[in-house]
Amino acid sequence: MIFQVTNGCSWNNCTFCDMYTQPQKKFRARNEDEVLAEIKNAAAVGPRFEKVFLADGDALVLPVRRLENILQQIRESLPWVKRVGAYCLPRNIRKKSVEDLQHLRELGLGIAYVGAESGDDDVLKAIAKGETYQSTLEALLKLKAAGISSSVMVLNGMGGRSLSHQHAVNTAKLMTEAQPEFLSTLVVSYPLGQKRVEQGFEEAGFDYELPDQHELFVELRTFIDSLDLKDTVFRSDHASNYLPLKGNLGADKQALLAQLDTAINKPDSIRLRQEWQRGL
Repeated sequence: MIFQVTNGCSWNNCTFCDMYTQPQKKFRARNEDEVLAEIKNAAAVGPRFEKVFLADGDALVLPVRRLENILQQIRESLPWVKRVGAYCLPRNIRKKSVEDLQHLRELGLGIAYVGAESGDDDVLKAIAKGETYQSTLEALLKLKAAGISSSVMVLNGMGGRSLSHQHAVNTAKLMTEAQPEFLSTLVVSYPLGQKRVEQGFEEAGFDYELPDQHELFVELRTFIDSLDLKDTVFRSDHASNYLPLKGNLGADKQALLAQLDTAINKPDSIRLRQEWQRGL
């Protein structure tokens, strides 16, 4: 069950993202009474769902008091719900203490979906992410200290050809330090064009050219090979990926690398998604 508690994204400057650029998606927090009423009304559906997601782009930007009220209403009206999740920008966590986050966890907030995109500061600057390696790490470690699981999203190809290697290596370093519970990779795509991305890289002093399929596989292999994760569920099965991958890192690291080696060296021998099969 999805409850829209905010409209749009509070940052909304990332050059690669067109999700919230329409005028009607200008950021605002929704009226709290309306949100609480929707939660109460959802009780009529009955226990047909066990998970709740708080939308839009980064619902955890809301102050602790408002999140507390929302979670408390979910607990009272929908007692069968086992977990509440939300998208989260690292900046959403800066003014929230570990104790604040622990309180939210006790009220049901179980997982935060964090779009890290990259662990490389050059890439983060070029895409106007408004974050750094260190700010992302601090947020992920604070979530972990509070007992809230993190599901981190990384963008394969976000460094372009010019920053591909450092993007892979430094993002792997960030994930190794953070040890997230869940990790996924998506391939960047630009249905509305990549002019904004190119301009951002140019302003940062770099060129941007989207890697081809072979180069994306090489980058992803470098990323996974550079990881030192103990027990992280890994998924690379989003529709944007040419090669769906699933496993646990590190138990399945070598098996995942073997699949990528085949995709790199013998792409005709395995089934890859065709362009028409891929999407956002």
